[in-house]
Amino acid sequence: MATSMTRLDSLTMADIVGEVNNAADEVDHAVPSGGDTVFTWDYERSRGPLVRLYEKAKNAQWQASELPWDIDVDQERTALAEAAMLGGFGAGADLTGTCFESWTDKEWVSLSIEAQNWMLSQFLHGEQGALVCTAKLVQTVPWIDAKYYGATQVMDEARHVEVFARYLDEKLSGHYQINAHLEALLDDIVRDSRWDVTYLGMQVLVEGLALAAFGLIRQLAEEPLLRELLRRVMADEARHVAFGMISLSEVYGGLTAAEIHERQVFAYEATVRMRDRFLMQEVWERMGTPVEEATRLVAQMPERQMFQQMLFAKIVPNCSKLGLLDAGDGWLRARFGELGILGFEHVGLGDGELAG
Repeated sequence: MATSMTRLDSLTMADIVGEVNNAADEVDHAVPSGGDTVFTWDYERSRGPLVRLYEKAKNAQWQASELPWDIDVDQERTALAEAAMLGGFGAGADLTGTCFESWTDKEWVSLSIEAQNWMLSQFLHGEQGALVCTAKLVQTVPWIDAKYYGATQVMDEARHVEVFARYLDEKLSGHYQINAHLEALLDDIVRDSRWDVTYLGMQVLVEGLALAAFGLIRQLAEEPLLRELLRRVMADEARHVAFGMISLSEVYGGLTAAEIHERQVFAYEATVRMRDRFLMQEVWERMGTPVEEATRLVAQMPERQMFQQMLFAKIVPNCSKLGLLDAGDGWLRARFGELGILGFEHVGLGDGELAG
């Protein structure tokens, strides 16, 4: 992996905000991708849950044109509505002596609009990551049922990239390049030659976090186009997480203790990367705000802390179901405990998809 566990464990806030995308102007980003392309001549439909998931996915396809694109999106109105819902701009934080102390509503609204642009941009980049990773799975997984289902997810992800890009272009007011932490995570997933690690990184971890993030944002959003877009995307993402869980549940029973520990380390590093990707360093830079001070202050706001923790509401129980939490004397359990996210261990999947 690009970053070792020791380095991630020792990151300070200055380290985190200092990890910037040094190729922010690049259009193409090439990542060496290992692993064999695997053909299978066994066409027997032997994995019932994947067969059912595949049938459900084929019947659940939808068109981007079905969304209500004629709806007007007023970012300033959205910013004011969200602030009112949360108790006002900067509610719950002591701004005395900080760069935010003298801000007027105008600066806060500008921040909210930039945050909207940034968040949707990162969702867009993450969906392309899912598109590429799932295409890789179709190439590398040895089961015909997984190849069939993976092909439907490739179509899903292409549609997700399409709708997020269109929403940014037509309804919001600016794009952001991919966050350095998200880019590093996607690079790690693509670079790894083991197909089950592609499953773990994308289907279980990244898609699990996306499912939780979309749900939280949809609860707060009043804008009807975004709510409908997220509703449809979430229905797809629930199947994608189930795809990973069904497949890895079969695989992990046959791995050695050392191999399971490698997956634990990967899951932990990916979780830290996903936590750090939501600190919005790029927004503070664009607004001319001291990056480390702003990041540290916003990270202490109650709603931000709640959001950060709730992002892992599906990842932790899924890691538990896969046996990763307690393997190796509970190595991953201890790491998740340090991150403060173990409270989600017994939260149900809530997606209703595992049975296919």
